[in-house]
Amino acid sequence: MNKAHPLKSSHLKIRPLQRSDIPLVTQWSRTEGFAPGAGDVSIYRHTDRQGLWIGTLGKNSIGCIAGVRYNASYGFIGLFLVVPHQRGNGFGLELWKHALSHLNDLPCIGLEAALDRIKDYESWGFKPSSTTTRWQWIGDGDLTSTNGMQFADSVDGLRILQDDQIPSIVVQTYDAKREPSPRPHFLKDWLKHPAGTVLALVDPNGFCHGFGRIRPCLLSDGEGWRIGPLLADTPNLAEKLLRLLIMRHKGVILIDTPGLNSKANPLLQKLGFQVLSETLRMYKGEQPPISMNDVYGLACLELG
Repeated sequence: MNKAHPLKSSHLKIRPLQRSDIPLVTQWSRTEGFAPGAGDVSIYRHTDRQGLWIGTLGKNSIGCIAGVRYNASYGFIGLFLVVPHQRGNGFGLELWKHALSHLNDLPCIGLEAALDRIKDYESWGFKPSSTTTRWQWIGDGDLTSTNGMQFADSVDGLRILQDDQIPSIVVQTYDAKREPSPRPHFLKDWLKHPAGTVLALVDPNGFCHGFGRIRPCLLSDGEGWRIGPLLADTPNLAEKLLRLLIMRHKGVILIDTPGLNSKANPLLQKLGFQVLSETLRMYKGEQPPISMNDVYGLACLELG
């Protein structure tokens, strides 16, 4: 993707991702170690139907990229890969330019950079923001590093609502004040997807004080669970949401924490999670000024 790469003359065609492409892209993501959640790629496509593409050589699909416009102020690039045997031919650069041109009129574009690609992205005007950490926990559905808890109807005076019990507007209002851009369309699809469980903490006046989702995901060598988003007013509420989400979900559980919340990593460490990998959040343009202090888990790295 480096600017200086001498692009070979090619017959690469770049077309919008179709529904029929989703199983292939999901498998690519799984093989690459992205750990895609059940239904994730379908939601990406629905968020911006003009913002996901497949690169093809003849009848063969060889790569993909997402450049999703959330609104007139913010976009995100992700789901960027070329199949291994076609790397080094400049096809990634073609896909990259295509996605960037789709978003280039926006004041801010975000992405998650692998640590060995930071200089590449800097050459295109992206600047480092903070480290994103992927954590892993393997267990029997009960976080045992501190006292466990039983599923109840309330936590600290807040009602625990699940799935269809949760009014969409309650979560959307809470999320909009804590994420780089309001994303009601994406969030509705994300939280209403049948794969997984969504929990929200709501007070007697109907205001949200935290919510999260756990969903099945495809690991490169098996299956597991991913948590995200996870937002809460305090570390204590975030911990209780984590415990409730993990309850009854055995096996490997992943969560991605933003570096801009200084309380997130200590919480995961305290609960016995282990660091699996790190990426770097980068922005081109003006970084969104919103605080991430209540964000303990990102929805996904592919779409921010």
